[in-house]
Amino acid sequence: MVNVFEELRPLLFSIAYRMLGSVSEAEDIVQEAFLRFHRASLEETEIESPKAYLSTVVTRLSIDRLRSARVRRERYVGQWLPEPLLTDTAADASEHAIIADSLSMAFLVVLESLSPVERAVFLLHDVFGYGYDEIARIIGKSEQNCRQLAVRARRQIEQRRPRFETSRTQQEQLAQRFFAAVEQGDTEALIRLLADDVVVYGDGGGKVPSWPQPIEGRDRVSRLLAGLGAQARSLGLRIKMTELNGQPGALFLDPEGRLTNVMSLDIADGMVQAVRSIINPDKLAHLGPLADVRGLLQERRGRTPPDDTA
Repeated sequence: MVNVFEELRPLLFSIAYRMLGSVSEAEDIVQEAFLRFHRASLEETEIESPKAYLSTVVTRLSIDRLRSARVRRERYVGQWLPEPLLTDTAADASEHAIIADSLSMAFLVVLESLSPVERAVFLLHDVFGYGYDEIARIIGKSEQNCRQLAVRARRQIEQRRPRFETSRTQQEQLAQRFFAAVEQGDTEALIRLLADDVVVYGDGGGKVPSWPQPIEGRDRVSRLLAGLGAQARSLGLRIKMTELNGQPGALFLDPEGRLTNVMSLDIADGMVQAVRSIINPDKLAHLGPLADVRGLLQERRGRTPPDDTA
């Protein structure tokens, strides 16, 4: 049981997370799958392939969870983004390319356009390499039906699939310049790094202040980010670069090292194409201790002179 858990957990979590875009829900589903596997073993149920059994349970539970999640997301306050996932900065080039392509926030948002079953078929086949015969048994449909679902899903994905910088070194260098410009509130430097049609997305979930709609255009976004940098300095925040969902990103930390928000970048053609900021505390708890953002903002207002409009 322990060996099976250690061997298969990374795969099962990867499936569940890409299905749901939630770290906490993916962990719950993987745990439930192993509990069911353990119970079946105790009952001496014959399981020819633990991988096949557990993949089936995880996929079916994820489909059920996603169906209810889609209803909740229709009522979500503001913009919905996936829960951020810290990824391995030491991964080799080939592994990093796979992660960057199928784990990015942009890609997970695109997957939201698929039905739960389409999403499962597409991920199992195109990302994880399951055969259509295996997928048919997992989701309880015919092999031909699975092929049709995959074609339909692939068509939708290819129309909106994000592009990323191929060179990891170039990504990291541009990200360093970007976050330095944000930290310094350097509007001119930001303008040189942003694509003409750059977009900023913010996810506060209605729990903390954030941008309710996407903000587009180099001029607007550069002013917004420069202002965000000024606010971060006034709150004593520091920016710690990291990798989120296979893309360059950063953690914003208060003076006590507690997390306020994370920011992820989409980089292509040597420019920042999109910025995604997640400040909803429900989506950050798995990353470490959280700061009280509202408290920080109230404290800042209390320190700010009445005529200061910064």
